[in-house]
Amino acid sequence: MAESQERFALVTNATGFGGPPAVQALLDAGFVVLAHDAAFSDSTVWDRFCNGRAQLERISAALPEEVVAQAFARAGTLPAIVSNDHYPAPALLPEGAPVEELRANYMKLVEFPFRILQAALPHLKQQGSANFVLVTSNRTKLPLSGGAFADAARAAINAMVRSLAIDCAPYGITVNAVAPNFLYSEAYYPSALFKETDRGRDYIRASVPVGRLADPSEIGEVIAFLATAKTRFMTGAIIDFSGGWPFAPARPS
Repeated sequence: MAESQERFALVTNATGFGGPPAVQALLDAGFVVLAHDAAFSDSTVWDRFCNGRAQLERISAALPEEVVAQAFARAGTLPAIVSNDHYPAPALLPEGAPVEELRANYMKLVEFPFRILQAALPHLKQQGSANFVLVTSNRTKLPLSGGAFADAARAAINAMVRSLAIDCAPYGITVNAVAPNFLYSEAYYPSALFKETDRGRDYIRASVPVGRLADPSEIGEVIAFLATAKTRFMTGAIIDFSGGWPFAPARPS
């Protein structure tokens, strides 16, 4: 294994959702960040993403086991792994929803992060401590019409976080999640609608007590906190990151 005084962190699926803020927050915290995304096999995508940051290195493998193998081959030890998992979530009503989309949601949002942890676990046990952080969702707090596939997958991974935390706790490995909603990303809350139109802005103001979308840097703060925490006692936590959503507006008097 590589011998180094540098601290390494792995961020999966780094180009979307909580990936960019996770990468930046961990760089700011002093990590060398191994950024994974299958899209990084295209050098133009990587060059645009890394933007000359010397402490950022790429992993472009597709299979979770290959991602983990490449990360440990480079780093030797990984005190922090951020599993940032996302998949498009258009509304699909049950009478016409293609079952293959249910499988795709499960694979991307549940199976992929589980396989990352499963592959990493022998290394993490040998280390004696690590922080495994997942970026999930709290969308299941208020299910939406047409959201059965995404809701099922997000509920599954949040439940899995709690169970995995129990199994990993004896080895000094924490398993925690940040569960956002109303986080700005082009995948889920594109600026063309939610920032640049009155209809989109009004929807956000009516839905979120904070009255706006979260800036990506804000979730980066939470991810960095969990990734750098020294306490082993905080594990199995799922931190809602949704500006107070869901809430019931006050009744008119």
